[in-house]
Amino acid sequence: MITTTTAPGHPAADDRPALDTTAPGTTAPGTTDTADTAAISLRGVHKRYGAVRALDGVDLTVRPGEILALLGPNGAGKSTAMEMMVGLARPDQGTAQILGTDPATATRTGLISTMLQGGALLPDQSVRSMLRMLHSLQAHPMPLAQAIEQADITDLVGRKMGTLSGGQAQRVRFAIALLGDPQVLLLDEPTVGMDVAARRAFWDQMRTVAATGRTILFATHHLEEAEREAARVIVMDRGRVVADGSGTEIAAVVSGRVLTLRGVSAERIAALPGVASAAAEDLDPTTVRATCSDSDAALRALFTGPAGQDARDIQVTTPGLEEAFLRITDHEGENR
Repeated sequence: MITTTTAPGHPAADDRPALDTTAPGTTAPGTTDTADTAAISLRGVHKRYGAVRALDGVDLTVRPGEILALLGPNGAGKSTAMEMMVGLARPDQGTAQILGTDPATATRTGLISTMLQGGALLPDQSVRSMLRMLHSLQAHPMPLAQAIEQADITDLVGRKMGTLSGGQAQRVRFAIALLGDPQVLLLDEPTVGMDVAARRAFWDQMRTVAATGRTILFATHHLEEAEREAARVIVMDRGRVVADGSGTEIAAVVSGRVLTLRGVSAERIAALPGVASAAAEDLDPTTVRATCSDSDAALRALFTGPAGQDARDIQVTTPGLEEAFLRITDHEGENR
């Protein structure tokens, strides 16, 4: 249920909905997914930039408390859709709302906040001084210590921004996104520049943040992150939503099998009969993941050849989100 509250020292014009405490992924009793109750609502949104059709009738409703991954190839419309959500772009047709209000107002009052992968930082400032400065500008600030804790940057606050690694800078950007105590968080490639351990730690922290009832939408090229962390996945292509469901539901559109193993290079696995493609996994480069049209043929060739002596930890499973994403957004041969 959405109520309104006025922060001390702020005028009624800055009233904003209180944080929704409904369990993530559910709808509050007696409510339905309307534009007024949805965390994010895009209805029939069209947007063109000259001859480029960035969005082509996008309909998207995100409930409060959802963790949602937004996927799509370059040029699919993801960035434009996120710009709509924070008021940086206006629809040519259709409507966009954040918790029942327009995106520009939602951004100004701190209802929604964005973590950009390339957000500018001040290299000569300490993390602490920059956070204090930005904290003072928020309409409804989260306690600074809480933002630092939730972003897990206590060990970084005394450092100069220019000395941080790419992954550390991303954690600071996340703290900046939390400063306004937003109910909706948009994360653009949040783990770019992070190593495997840092990425896992980031998502452990993100689950803690999500447990407070905040709505989190993240765009990523790491499909295993989307499959593992998001209860719901949206795939965009050519300015449209082309798939919407859980990772398992979307993966069901793909037939065949997936072969994973260690000890043999991706190049050698790709050369086996019955293998459509093979590559090392992002989170574990020692593991090769291969999409197979005929996994039996691939395994026979593997075990009867010299590579079979080195192969270990072999598994054959049904296709996952990565294979479905490639299938859904593959346009080769359309005009043949």
